[in-house]
Amino acid sequence: MPPLVQIRSISKNFSQRRGLFGARGVVHAVREVSLEVAQGETLGIVGESGCGKSTLGRMAAGLLEPSGGEILIKGKSLYDRKAHADYRAFRASMAGVVQMVFQDPYSSLNPRMRIGESVTEPLRCSRAWLASADGTPAVIPDEALITKRGLDMLERVGLGSDAATRYPHEFSGGQRQRIAIARALVTRPGFVVCDEPTSSLDASVQSQVLNLLRTMQDELKLTYCFISHDLAVIRHMSDRVAVMYKGCLVEEGTTEDIFTAPRHPYTRLLLDSV
Repeated sequence: MPPLVQIRSISKNFSQRRGLFGARGVVHAVREVSLEVAQGETLGIVGESGCGKSTLGRMAAGLLEPSGGEILIKGKSLYDRKAHADYRAFRASMAGVVQMVFQDPYSSLNPRMRIGESVTEPLRCSRAWLASADGTPAVIPDEALITKRGLDMLERVGLGSDAATRYPHEFSGGQRQRIAIARALVTRPGFVVCDEPTSSLDASVQSQVLNLLRTMQDELKLTYCFISHDLAVIRHMSDRVAVMYKGCLVEEGTTEDIFTAPRHPYTRLLLDSV
């Protein structure tokens, strides 16, 4: 069975000006990274701040176009416009294949939208392609069905249906992250990128959110790319671990191998620092 996600020699460069009138330079955020994620597994990506792990996650989620390389999800190139007759329709259809949970639940929700509207927004944006991942227009869900799916998902993440009529400022950080998870899962994606989803939460709330993610993975047969600088979280959540340093992939292996017999000096340094 082929991997669900294939990342092939992916790179991302950013231009940067030094000073107000200085010359432009290039920042190599991600350099020639290749990874695969199998159906149903959790790949943990770990590294220090600035190592490129979040940039890699955003490219895998379809939010940031790479400078080079290729990303395939279910065998389909995510950024190759020539491979799709209607690229816009294809990208809309991917809302039912890949989604992302962001780090900060305070900034990832629109403060002017009620929770029910925020959670169901992905369904409305891609409603014509939800039932078909190849870009062919499918049955368009009506508003009643969209609302029902949103309320059902709020219930599944531990929030009552009455949360749909309230605004983000009425919820705690942990509750907002549950809302963000509900929004990511409402389209029934197969692949979810979790970018430091618990780093801004209190320790007691972190475990609740992590357990929720594990439960939803089992129930919905999800595949995760889990990004974190917290080694304990990575060890708890991951089946395999990829270690990044200065934009490069320096080591990859099973969670047990990485934590008990690391091969790269940087991986050993990370483990020794805990």
